[in-house]
Amino acid sequence: MNLFVTRPLFEVTTGTRRPHIPNTQDQQARGNPPGSPVVLIVAPTDALYRGYCLESVAAAYNVVTITPEPLTWEQPYVIDHEVADLYDEEAVLAAGEALARRHSIAGVMTWNELMLVDTARLARRLGLPADTPDVLEGCRDKATSRARFAQHRVPSAKSMKATTLQSAALAAESIGYPVVVKPSGEAGSIGVIRVNGAEELPAGFEFASQGSGFWSGKRTGVLVEEYLDGPEISVECVTFQGETTPVAITRKSLGFAPYFEETGHCVDARDPLLPVAGPVAVAALRALGVTTGIQHVEMRLTPTGPRIVEVNGRIGGDLIGKLVLLATGIDLPRAAADIATGIKPDLTPTRQRAAAISILYPQTSGTVTERHIDEAFARETEWLEQISWITETGDQVTLPPAGDVDVARVGLLVVTAPDADQAAQRLRSAEDHITITVQPDTHGHASLRAVAA
Repeated sequence: MNLFVTRPLFEVTTGTRRPHIPNTQDQQARGNPPGSPVVLIVAPTDALYRGYCLESVAAAYNVVTITPEPLTWEQPYVIDHEVADLYDEEAVLAAGEALARRHSIAGVMTWNELMLVDTARLARRLGLPADTPDVLEGCRDKATSRARFAQHRVPSAKSMKATTLQSAALAAESIGYPVVVKPSGEAGSIGVIRVNGAEELPAGFEFASQGSGFWSGKRTGVLVEEYLDGPEISVECVTFQGETTPVAITRKSLGFAPYFEETGHCVDARDPLLPVAGPVAVAALRALGVTTGIQHVEMRLTPTGPRIVEVNGRIGGDLIGKLVLLATGIDLPRAAADIATGIKPDLTPTRQRAAAISILYPQTSGTVTERHIDEAFARETEWLEQISWITETGDQVTLPPAGDVDVARVGLLVVTAPDADQAAQRLRSAEDHITITVQPDTHGHASLRAVAA
């Protein structure tokens, strides 16, 4: 079991976390000689959700990177870096060119949703393989995606763009309630809300409008879409030289209705949905013109069959790539690096089991006054792969709608099991050994068992 990601990132001791300080052994542990291929990773983001990705790539390649600040947790895995404003396209391109003058870059990649288009531009600038920026724009902009799905008859949701409340009302009446109102170009379920009737639309439209541009600062507009009724899944795909291989199904848990906060995921290597949903994901990627990389294709299992929610041109978030590795043995970050350097990835499954994550939310917003897991249980439970705390004692947590994924979560659990049903049972067992105590914002004091919403 790894406590708080993996050892080179953070360690948990007596209920608190401390940073791991890089040393010479850390650098040598990668075992990559100076002549190894160099991969440029744009914006590795954070240790908790993406540390495993950087660790995987650095195990096979020498890594250089572009970050918005000087290196911290990334240091053990990186041989060189440039600091740049990630929201300034020219600054990112200049940083990449500076690294290319110092190193022979073999590939450029990112798993950061907001950097997909600029990373494609950088790869093209350096003469390296990548899809065109227009293809990545088509993945990121959901209005463009819907139009291409309709053109190629890929099962999706009816969708209309709305610039005003009046146009949103007309779209909703045309599509029929309930509808989903969402930003056209964000991620992480930011600004996404279900609207059940006309009386809810003004608040829903305002919520989606505020979410548009939440991370990038660039307002992308609002969509009004058909609500797809049914369980939500994603298909994790690998595309090399125009051929897409669906490698895993992720079953999702959602909470905080009418919002779409993702509260858990499960990957089962034997999931019977793969041959059913996989071809739909492949059709969606072809419609968008995707020819290379890793894709996280979200869909709903409706009464009429799988229908596309959206296509993300990157490894899925919330440790989904790690779940795929634990369940199947397929290493998506390594595959992404291989593809970026023109190497056919090895997609041979080496495991046949399930892996699941539960994201821990309190039952109320407030100040975290206590959070811990029974340490004896954690030490003795082999199937508990990871327990990570996202907040510290004294931090504020704010649940939706006021809060988002960055401020609503207290921690997470990762488990493995022979199958999905046993993985769900093990998550519940682990949650029974966790205590989260929150001082509510308004009144009283509540000691809460960890919940997955």
